[in-house]
Order: sequence, then C-alpha cells, then structure tokens
Amino acid sequence: MKTADLHQLFLNQKQNFTTDTRKITQGAIFFALKGDNFNGNTFAKTALENGAAYVVIDEEAFYIDERTILVKNVLETLQHLAHFHREYLGIPIIALTGSNGKTTTKELIREVLATQYKVNATVGNLNNHIGVPLTLLNMTPETEMGVVEMGANHLKEIQYLCFIAAPNFGYITNFGKAHLEGFGSEEGIIQGKSEMYDYIANAEGKAFVNQEEKRMVEQAEYCECIYINPHETPLLELTPYVQLAHKGDVIQSNLIGKYNYNNIIAAIAIGHYFNISDNNIKKAIENYKPENNRSQIIKRGNTHIILDAYNANPTSMSAALENMNALNKSRKAVILGDMFELGTTSNEEHKNIVSKALESNFGTSIFVGQNFYQQKNNKAFFFASFDDLKNNFDFDFSNTTLLIKGSRGMALERVLDIL
Repeated sequence: MKTADLHQLFLNQKQNFTTDTRKITQGAIFFALKGDNFNGNTFAKTALENGAAYVVIDEEAFYIDERTILVKNVLETLQHLAHFHREYLGIPIIALTGSNGKTTTKELIREVLATQYKVNATVGNLNNHIGVPLTLLNMTPETEMGVVEMGANHLKEIQYLCFIAAPNFGYITNFGKAHLEGFGSEEGIIQGKSEMYDYIANAEGKAFVNQEEKRMVEQAEYCECIYINPHETPLLELTPYVQLAHKGDVIQSNLIGKYNYNNIIAAIAIGHYFNISDNNIKKAIENYKPENNRSQIIKRGNTHIILDAYNANPTSMSAALENMNALNKSRKAVILGDMFELGTTSNEEHKNIVSKALESNFGTSIFVGQNFYQQKNNKAFFFASFDDLKNNFDFDFSNTTLLIKGSRGMALERVLDIL
C-alpha cells in the first residue's frame, strides 16, 4: 500500500491508531512494531478481536484477511506515514534537541505558544525514532503549531528525526556530556546535535540561537538565525526558584537552578517571534510547574527536597551542584546516583563529580551506585546500590535543603520513601 493510500485510510479512521493492543479502541489501526523482547506481529489477531479496523504487519505468516496491511517494515511505514502527515498539515513545527533541558524547554515553549495557538507537542520524552512519529500522527487539522522534542545517542539520529518531522524552526538547548558512550566524544556530541542546524540550513528554515553560546553560533553559521539575547531578560535571583526581569515586569518561575534560566529565555524569545503578548508569556511561565522528577521542590516537614532524579550526566550534575552552592541555605546535603552511558570516560567523570561535591562542603554527601562506589573515600558516604543505601539509612535531614539527582536507571525518587 502506498503511503498516500495509507494516509487516507488513517484520516478515514479519524486518526485512531495505536502500537499497543492494550490501548485498542473501536476502529483503530494497529501498527505491529517489534522490539528487543516482543514481536507486534504476533498480536495482530488480538488487535482485530479487540476492535481494530486494520492491522499493519511485516511478516506474511501473520496475515489474517483484507483487514491486514502487509508492508516491508512496520517501523519505517509508521515513520513515512508521519512524514506524509506532517507535510499534509503544512503547519509550523519547532524542533528542539540538546544534551540537557529538552523536555523542560519543550514544555515551556508549548505553554507560551498555547496561550494563542492550538499547539500539539511531544508528550513526556517520547523523542526517539518511534516517539517523534507518534507525536506527528497525533497532530490534527485543528493543530496550528507543533513542538517536537528530539533525543539521540548516536550520530545521524537527529538527522533522520528531522527528515521525519521536517521542522521549520530549530533550537538546541546546549552541548553537554550526555551519551558519551554512543557519540564517542564531546566533539561527537556537538556534531550529532548540530545535525539539526544542518537540516534547518538546507530546508531554509530558521534556528533560534543563544548569541552568548559561541560554539552554537559557530555551528549555526549556515542557518538563518534568530539570536536570543539573555541580557534582554536578565536573571534577578535564585530563591531557589528562577526569577527574571522581563520588560519592566518580574517573572517568578516555578523552576529551580540557573541551568533553567536559558530554558526560560528560549521560551520567551520564541514567544516573541510568534507574537505572543508579554502578559501571556509571563502567565505561561509562571503557571508552569515541573513534574515527573524534574527539578521538583518537595517539602517534608522542615526538609526542602530538590528532586531531579529523572536523568543525569556530567554537565547536568555539575550544574545542579553549582546551583546548590548558590543557594543561601545554612544546611545543605546531596544524594547523587550513578551517571550512565559515559563509556570509557565513566570513571573520570564520576571522580570529578565526587571532587566537586566534596569541595562544596555540604553537610552530608551521599553517593549511590557502582560507579560512584569505585571512588569511595572517608570524606563522604558511599553505597553500592539503592538497596545498600536503604538498608543502612540513618541520616537526619531536618532543616536541610536536600538535592537528589541521578540517572533514570537509578530511580532515586525511591529515596522519598525512606526519608
């Protein structure tokens, strides 16, 4: 079946589609994706029995009847359908990537633009070769603007995601030490993220670029750039929340850490470009509250917890420690978990974070995970695993500001259950 024909079928079914038989609704199109531990083709019959109108498969052995659409590769079919649908809609799409802050920045941009436009944006962090197509296919003819987050851990991935989404605008949050194992080096990270600039330049789109980030300015030299000037919206203070001065008014955000300052000013600049009023920009940013373990402030009695346990890499970990140092609090402590996907640099990067934390003279520094445990010394507390921490937890964090941060695989939000 040609992509155009499948797209018409997709529209006829009122864009009712799924890749999960547990979420089948009447009349849906089921795409039988494959994973490392599952084969969606085996669920085709179940999908039809549960109400699907059609199933898209790529193994002939699972063909059932005329409701079965046999293709060469289901994932590629989904991706090409998403690209076709994006071209069909013809709306402005802003794509963003970067080592840190993608999801928060995406949410801020969505909040700002949604004050005036019907916006569809990436849900959560569904930002990979499957998530980007799903985001695009969830956009309807009523959608006026799209915001698409793109993640990658190897070269050429951003390039392909840009092909699928065909963005008109691009923004890179930063170049940081994330996914070093996949990209191979910091230069590899810069090259991989800059694939977005390459696409934008070739597509004659526009790139939003922080003019104070010299490496980004260099990488975007072939793009038509909309430069973001941080001095137009200066940082006022961290309380620990980021407070900014914007056109004679004060924006009091619910985001913590100086590292969120650039995320906020990017949303402001993009709002300005799309003619969002200053009042609506202020309201949108002040109303946005982080969730899902991303820079959340949680109060437990007189303990103030900064829960930033969604992810971690050397760049974001260093920024979080610098933010803790900047806070005017008498008692501070940190619980830090292992950082993953660092390849051969893992030992050095974990050693650097331990040194940085100890130089900060926090009241208590706790490190959790095998990578940190290898740096064990008598100046802090080291635990080989979360269970090791849990079984030996005997700490008093009353009247303390406590940072909890680690990679997703460490799931350090579990610390909340043992405080």
